[in-house]
Order: sequence, then structure tokens, then C-alpha cells
Amino acid sequence: MKKYLNKRNIGRLLIVLLVLAQFKRIDKTPGDTNPDNDFLVLEEAPEEIASIFKTACYDCHSNSTNYPWYSNIAPVSWWLKRHVRMGTMKLNYSEWGTFSESKREHKKEESADYVGKGWMPIGPYKITHPEARLTDEQREMLVNWLNPTE
Repeated sequence: MKKYLNKRNIGRLLIVLLVLAQFKRIDKTPGDTNPDNDFLVLEEAPEEIASIFKTACYDCHSNSTNYPWYSNIAPVSWWLKRHVRMGTMKLNYSEWGTFSESKREHKKEESADYVGKGWMPIGPYKITHPEARLTDEQREMLVNWLNPTE
């Protein structure tokens, strides 16, 4: 048994497993993107705010995910899909119109808090999407727009 578990055979096994993993594809079908339910439409976001949201938030927090080229490579694709699924579970801006008024207010406050503290967008997203790295000015602009009373 020991002679079969050498570095060369383990490497071959890993390559075979990686190749086989490519057959397990993720579903990239976009969800419902009805503008009547969209956050930016319903909240009448100014163009500058909408642009920041689309660049920094909508890939993970809407049904309008733009999957990059590396989303075709397993197991990275599985990790990405999980992040998008978790992001839309916590907050989906494409379904804003289905939220109660109190939930909308809570989510706006929560979003302002997360953006203001630098927790959003998350680090791994900013690494692969440098355009999503918000400046202090952009953060302040978003926080003030999301939570104008503070």
C-alpha cells in the first residue's frame, strides 16, 4: 500500500479530482430583475450613488451578478456561488420592493453601518474587483445617502 502513496501518485490523483470537479458546474442563471422591485429605482438613487452600488454591491447583493471568467473553474466557482447565495440571503437589492417599510429602514441602517465601518464590500471581492474599493469620500457619501438623519 505504501508504494502506491508516493508523491507522484498523490499528484496524479489530485489532477484527476480537479479535472472531474470541472463537470460540477454552478448555475449562473440570473434571478428576477424586475425594476419595479429594485432598490435603486424605488429609492430614486442619484446616478453617482447608483453607480457605486452597481460597482461595489450588486454582484453579491442582487440578482444581477456578473460572474468573472474564473467562475468557470471549480472549486473557485463553488466558493463564489456560495458567497453570492449568502449575500443575497442577507440582503437582495433586487427584491427591495417586497420588503416591509420597517425592514427597508433596518436594511438601510445596516448597510450604512457596514459600509461606514469598511466591512462591505468584503476583502476577497475587493482583491479581484479593484473598482469596488471605496474611497473614504464614497463611503461617506453612501452612508449619508442611506442614513440621512445621522
